[in-house]
Amino acid sequence: MALEPHVKKILIVDDEPTLLATLRYNLEREGYAVVEAVDGESALAAARAEHPDLIVLDIMLPGLDGLEVCRILRKNTSVPILMLTAKVEEVDRVVGLELGADDYVSKPFSMRELLARVRALLRRAGTSAAAEAEVLTTGDLEVDLKTRKAVQRGQRLTLKPKEFELLAFFLRNRGRAFSREQLLNEIWGYEFAGGTRTVDVHIRWLRQKIEDEPAQPARLLTVRGLGYRFEG
Repeated sequence: MALEPHVKKILIVDDEPTLLATLRYNLEREGYAVVEAVDGESALAAARAEHPDLIVLDIMLPGLDGLEVCRILRKNTSVPILMLTAKVEEVDRVVGLELGADDYVSKPFSMRELLARVRALLRRAGTSAAAEAEVLTTGDLEVDLKTRKAVQRGQRLTLKPKEFELLAFFLRNRGRAFSREQLLNEIWGYEFAGGTRTVDVHIRWLRQKIEDEPAQPARLLTVRGLGYRFEG
């Protein structure tokens, strides 16, 4: 029987049977449809076949690990990815974010926290998908909000999901300065566990793609003592 259109489908990927069962039980109680995978290869197959609205992805998997799965998925999908990890080092978070993860939950976690993050990611994804067709332009830079494509001088930019969202946000608010905390809340949401360094990392990556001289940016400027401003 086909799912009703309003039912969100979540793919959970973990090789621990007890955790997998617990996640399924709680997500289904929240009204989500759940698909399971226990390793990297089956996760990729399920993502391609099931087209989930969100993926809960463990880093430590047999075969392909979660980071590699995330990297492969990000080549052709912007589905929100919430990563589960027992690692707490900042470098692991940064690597995951660079590969395109949207958020993290560190084990052990409370189910209440995980469900809150799932709701937040789905809400932001839904808002983005429902946005009216709109193209933002400034100089030689063009951002299509509907197709999520950014083009500069006729060449498409390869942007990770949060880089695209940052760029679109700045183009909507050209000339306005924003603190790191404001950007963190606007792009990642209040529920995001990472610190403001996440913003700095993504700003650096974005500058490398849109600035002629990233070390001396002409568009994405640092506002000393505050944060960042985009000059169109």
